[in-house]
Amino acid sequence: MLNVPVLRWGKPYESLDVEDVVHFATGEPICRLSKANGGIISRDLRKAHVAREKLREIPPAQLLEMVAKAADYYESADLEIGDGVQSPDDFVHQQSATTGLPEHMCRKNMSKNSFVLRNMEQILDCLTRGLDLNILNEGFGKENRDVVVSYQAQTPILGAVLPSNSPGVHTLWLPAIPLQIGLVLKPGSQEIWTPYRMAAAFMKAGIPPESISLYPGGHDCGGAIMSDAGRSMIFGSMQTIEQFKGNPKVQVHGPGFSKIILGDDLVDDWEKYIDVMAESIVINGGRGCINCSGIWASRHTKEIAAALAERLGPIEVKPPSDPDAGIAAFTNKAQGTGTWAMLEQDLKESGVTDMTGQYGERLVEQDLCSYLRPVIAHCESSECGIASKEFMFPFASVVNCPQDQMIKKMGYTLVCTAITKDPNMIRNLTDATNIDRLNIGGIPTSKLNWLQPHEGNIIDFLFRSRAYQVAEEMAMA
Repeated sequence: MLNVPVLRWGKPYESLDVEDVVHFATGEPICRLSKANGGIISRDLRKAHVAREKLREIPPAQLLEMVAKAADYYESADLEIGDGVQSPDDFVHQQSATTGLPEHMCRKNMSKNSFVLRNMEQILDCLTRGLDLNILNEGFGKENRDVVVSYQAQTPILGAVLPSNSPGVHTLWLPAIPLQIGLVLKPGSQEIWTPYRMAAAFMKAGIPPESISLYPGGHDCGGAIMSDAGRSMIFGSMQTIEQFKGNPKVQVHGPGFSKIILGDDLVDDWEKYIDVMAESIVINGGRGCINCSGIWASRHTKEIAAALAERLGPIEVKPPSDPDAGIAAFTNKAQGTGTWAMLEQDLKESGVTDMTGQYGERLVEQDLCSYLRPVIAHCESSECGIASKEFMFPFASVVNCPQDQMIKKMGYTLVCTAITKDPNMIRNLTDATNIDRLNIGGIPTSKLNWLQPHEGNIIDFLFRSRAYQVAEEMAMA
């Protein structure tokens, strides 16, 4: 069996505290994982400055070349993971086996991660608004306007407490290395595979091993990272968001509550946009914060809900190796059954109709795991409780709401696709502070332009702009 160690600044560390990571459906051990603890992490982070120092020895242009090479290794090479060698196919099988995600979705997320690495130069050019990366390396420099500017790194490393539910979130921390910021990651308990394979690809491409640490473990590991890292990101629930609200050291990524709204000017043509709605709901097994969890319109909502239910309701549970598998397993069986118990109560509320019930039972229980087949709920008004909920499987509520109340009633929205040509509505949506990413027109909520940040800007998070003046006699050429 594969043994996977803790990685302490690039050096493998085999802990006495080990845990078997098992296949979600059979219980068969996939690997034996060494576990860290908060004390080890706190001690190691005293040397965090070394990670940035090692990266700053390499010019940004060369780091970008290394990252592009790492993309090829990550996607195509056999890489050393623990005491074994992992092929790309091994990676897909192992990730699917422990996360419950169908294999074709694992491959798609793998391609997405490698795309980001391969195009990192263009992505950073957009995120920095064309800033010469040498200015970040030196701390100051002259812009094209012949003005001295300064950007000061707020931390030598970026910490991240990663989830197990979706491999797609890893794109958010990938820019750290080419920005000469080290990585301290706590992998999700079931999704250890992307961080370990990415670290192996980085090091094979020439990235200094001293710039990367991986600490699988319990809650104390996450607590140590959040406490001791100068900047960190965490993925979690609304409770997690509230816990770190207002903390400038922490970037929180929680539920997205992403939505599609149809303006009064185009809602009568709703049938043209069913493909956009369905894709937004079901892609990647409905696990992402950018999956649509709400369709809002002032009329035709019952017809829209019925059409979506007809499209998504018949989707069945299939083996993870099946290329047509459309939903992922809850690897913790109780999580699926508990989610369904809550949903059943929500669906009984007055004004709520379960549109997918006619297509068979939604909860599918197996020996060690459970599945939830897609659920489409119709809400007669935005006051229905389920209209403001999001779940980790293909779910959406179709909400009847007057157009002039939508922005206020829909609440926080990570991605909003607005199907409208109404200039007043577009202006109001553009000004709405409860919407992060705005798509105008028939663009799936799940379709991201990687030349734009979709949840915060990592440059603004890791660096601060400050005044920096240089006397004329010391001015740079």
